[in-house]
Amino acid sequence: MILRVLSGFAAVALAVSSLSAPAAFAKPVSGTSAVKMIDTDSDGTVDMKEVEAVASTTFDRLEKDSDGTLDARELKGRLSAAGVKQADPDSDGTLDKKEYLAAVAERFKMADPDGDGTLDAKELNSKAGKALLALIK
Repeated sequence: MILRVLSGFAAVALAVSSLSAPAAFAKPVSGTSAVKMIDTDSDGTVDMKEVEAVASTTFDRLEKDSDGTLDARELKGRLSAAGVKQADPDSDGTLDKKEYLAAVAERFKMADPDGDGTLDAKELNSKAGKALLALIK
């Protein structure tokens, strides 16, 4: 009986956790899959405008308490404490949308070693590319 109850709770917890992220980003994403999901102009690469659109939607989805900022709980480990501190110039311990998008832009820049302003699947598969995807998923 206890096992059935625990199994029921586990099933509910699994269902709820799957709702917390879009299905497309629920599992680790390859660079190729990320390009397909983010590349709205179908040119085979992702530019900052496309990433910023996804990041803006992600911010809005994560910002649960309607205070206009993301705190550590809302960020859900997307940034380390040091990353939050670096992205938080007003040192209030939260990121407003402007600060969040600036952090996304910084990660985009780090994932773009050739400086061409676009990211391909190979660049998104790099350590810096995966850090960017972690922030916008």
